[in-house]
This record gives sequence, structure tokens and C-alpha cells, in this order.
Amino acid sequence: MSGRPLRLLILEDRPEDADLALRQLRRAGFDPTWRRVEDEEGFRANLDPELDLIIADYHQPQFDALRALKLMQEAGLDIPFVLVSGAVGEDMAVAAVRLGAVDYVLKDRLGRLGTAVENALEQAKLRRRQQEGQKALEHQALHDGLTDLPNRLMFRQQIEKGLAERASLAVLVLDLDNFREINDTFGHKIGDGLLGQIAPRLREHVDSRDLIARLGGDEFGILLRDTDAAHAMGVAESLLRVERPFLIEGHPLEVTASIGIAVFPQHGSTAETLLQRADVALYVAKRPGNSAAVYRHEDDPYDPSRVALQADLRQAIARREIILYYQPQVAIATGEVTGFEALARWRHTQRGWIPPVEFIPVAERMGLIKPLTACLVELAARQVVAWQRSGISIPVAVNVSMRNLLDPRFPATLKEIVATSGTPARQIKLEITESALMTEPARVLETMNELRAIGFGFSIDDFGTGYSSLAYLQRLPVEEIKIDRSFVGELSNNAGSGAIVRATIELAGGLGLDVVAEGVEDESTWQSLGRLGCSTAQGYFLSRPMPPSEVEGWLAEWSKRSDRLQAA
Repeated sequence: MSGRPLRLLILEDRPEDADLALRQLRRAGFDPTWRRVEDEEGFRANLDPELDLIIADYHQPQFDALRALKLMQEAGLDIPFVLVSGAVGEDMAVAAVRLGAVDYVLKDRLGRLGTAVENALEQAKLRRRQQEGQKALEHQALHDGLTDLPNRLMFRQQIEKGLAERASLAVLVLDLDNFREINDTFGHKIGDGLLGQIAPRLREHVDSRDLIARLGGDEFGILLRDTDAAHAMGVAESLLRVERPFLIEGHPLEVTASIGIAVFPQHGSTAETLLQRADVALYVAKRPGNSAAVYRHEDDPYDPSRVALQADLRQAIARREIILYYQPQVAIATGEVTGFEALARWRHTQRGWIPPVEFIPVAERMGLIKPLTACLVELAARQVVAWQRSGISIPVAVNVSMRNLLDPRFPATLKEIVATSGTPARQIKLEITESALMTEPARVLETMNELRAIGFGFSIDDFGTGYSSLAYLQRLPVEEIKIDRSFVGELSNNAGSGAIVRATIELAGGLGLDVVAEGVEDESTWQSLGRLGCSTAQGYFLSRPMPPSEVEGWLAEWSKRSDRLQAA
């Protein structure tokens, strides 16, 4: 019976010693394909990325193992490297391991060579998986999870690159006019299918060197290089001349869109300004009779919908009209409800329910996010106390903004809220987006440490959509990371998303962090996450966000449903 294949390079000047090592490897179940070299020239000539292992004698007449190790690293290769030597002092062995050797085996104890090689190969396999996961994270940091298009961060970076080259360029922001109705009528699966078909249709009308990105929701960005306003308007008009419907799972969908345009250098000299002014032009394009518009200064301060929303939001915060709905988080292994995420909801007296994705950015721009966050934390704290009186003791997570973390008075504000409400701070968890952590790391860390000292816990929301380093995460007083729903929803269908989820769970485990998977919408995803070792789930499969009056009833119903799930 043949053994496990092993592509091997042996650095050894004594053939008989190489034969002894090969014999031990075969006894350990390996079937080595090998070459032996004894000098630098031979070693360089036989370095190959396809090698599984390098075994090297520490002492060579012309060429020693440490030199070989350095040559391998200089070549950019990560091949498991095991020392086999007749005699090596402890200091030398430690030095070799620090330089990258995985292990060392004395020639008079070759019996443990098989174990050393097995461990080296397992460590290499783990490193590769972590590297693959990190590469996937880096890709997803700059790409949209649903369409795999560049995301807003990469779009902004490419604008900045074009501005640095001082070339004329145009920023187009395209928004689908009736996307919400499609989602409400046909469901999110059909809506997602439509979004996936938008990019190829747009690509038909722009040059290959121009960039198409998904900025979020049903909004897309297009970066045109070496252009002016007239040409950009011509491209926009061609994009809007849709002559055939989209066909999604047998449903023919007629889709219209609106486009706002801003041009460098006429309309701004920064990525932020161009995006903002393209957004202003988009509001104009959505007015009756328009479909595309170029930014005009006179339109900017007089957008009635934006001004009205800003004024109404200020009043809504003052009158405590913004409320909280709660979505449960459940331990996958036991079915125990471990927490609730508090989600802001605003029912406008004339416009009905306004989603958070519309009013939260307005609060950020207007400087209202501080009083809004304080209001929401107070609501959550009082709800925790009310539930405790009913015998329910479950922590609640509240989202906080980057602006909150940069506010030196924020810790004192929250300390006063929990003291007044009588809520233990440990019952409130603060959710922070990954991108917010990287804004001003030193100040953010200082604020988090102050809040941690009071008793608040922390969770990193939307993990994987930003680009924070693991070294930085280790410095933060964080207990939990939440895998973004865009990865969880594609867990079964997208290998890249699956790799990210798997790597995130493994990395979190190594850092001692809990993992919450957002966007769990079916039992198949729930079971897959359980097999991967994910601790907690959140999503429509468990419950939609609900008003506090429905929580007790849901808990009673969940207790029965959980028993059935655990038995399955």
C-alpha cells in the first residue's frame, strides 16, 4: 500500500544519513519524492514552490541550514523547514526556530522525525488556510459580497487615484427607481438576482478601463476617466435607454433608474466632494421629468426632501419619536437566547416608516448622532430594567457611531444613563462597525477603555467589510465579532464567502472572541454554521426585529421551537 506523497528536498552532505531519514519517513507512512543537495548552488537550483518539506542538516562543510533558511525566505517561499542534525545546542535550535524553522530532530533520535514532519505539514496547512482567509478578507474589504463588484471604499480609492493623476474624470451615481417595490412584490431573492444582472448591463455602455461599483443597496457608482460633463451625460443617457427587460427566475422586470453626475475639476477636487455632489445631482434626477442630471450649485442647498427630512429628524429625536425594535441572538449549540440587538425605527407622521439607512446618515451629517445615540441607549437601558422585572435577564446590544467614539464626553453620558435607569452597564453591549475602529485608532481605543472600565461590553459589527488588522483587534477590549450578512447569506453558494466565514470563526477562536453570524435566514445556514463552530446566530430564521411588547411571547414560542431544532 503506497504511503502519503511527500515532495522533499534534503540538504545533507552524507548520503547514508539522507537514506536513514528517508527510511524513517517511509515508516511514518510517507512516500517521499526527493532530491538531495549539499551546497548553495544545488539548493538554489532545486528550490521549488511545489515542495512539501525541506529537511536540512544544521552543519554543512560549505553551506549550513540557517543560510538555506534565509535563501528560502528571500525567495518568498513558505515551505516547512525541519532541521536534522547530529548535534545542535539549545541556543542554536532556538535561533533556528525564531528564523522560521518549524522543528529540529537529532540524528540519534530519528524515531521522532515522522511526528516532527507531520506537525510541520499540519502547521503549514493551517497557515495556508489563514492566508487564504486573509486574502479573502482583503478582497471582500474592497468588493461587494453580492455582486463581487468594487465597493464604496474601492470606488473612493479609485477616484482619489484619478484625482492624484490630475486627469479629468466624472463620477456617476445610479439609483434604481422602483427597487423597493420589486423587493416587496417578489422578495429579496429576486431583488438580489436583479442587482447581480445590473453590472453586466452597465458594462455594455462603458469602456473597459472605466470602473463600475456597487455603493450599497440599489445604488451603483461609475467612474469615467478622461471625460467631461457632456460626454458623461451622453454615457448616462445610453445607460438609461433600456430596450429589454431583466429576466430573473422567469420574471421579466422593467427597471428604470436615475443618475447624478459630478465632474472633476468643475464640481470638486476630492472624492468626498464629488460623491456628495453626484448624490445632490441624483436627487435632482429623481424629480419628475428627469432621469439624469449634472451637478449645479443652485440645486445644492434647495433640495426640499433633504431639508424636510433634516428638520423632521431633529424634532423626532427631541420628541422621542424614534423607537427600538429588538432582534434576538441565539447560541447555536444550545438554543439559548444570549442577547438582543436594538435597532432604531422611525415612523414619520406623513411618510410612514423611514428605514435607518436613510435617517442615520442624515443624523451623522447634521451632528445629531450624539443625541440620537444617547436617546437609543437610554431606551435600551430602560427596556432591560423592564424585562428584568418580568424575570427576563438578557443583554441588549446598541449600535454606536464613529462620531460617538471620538466624543470625549461619550463615556460620561452613558455612565449617567445607566446610573439613572438602574441598569447594570454589563447588560448593555455597544456595537461598533469595523470601519469606525480604523478612523482614529488611538482616540477610539481610549474611549473604548473608558467605557469598558464602566462595565460596557463591545462587539465589532459587519466584520470583514472593513480592513482592520488582527494585531489591532488584539489590543481592543472586544468580546465579540459579527460576521456580515453578505458573507453568511452566501455561505452555501460562494466559496469565497465560505472561506471568510470559516477563517473568521477560526481567527476569533484564536483571539478568544465569540462570533455572531448575521443574516441567518434558513435552517441550512443555521446547521452549516453549527458545523463550523460558530457560537451565535441572528437573522430572520430566528425572528424579524420586533417591538418590545412581542418579546415575551416570542421567548415562549422559541423555547418550543428550539427543542425541535436541537432534536433535529
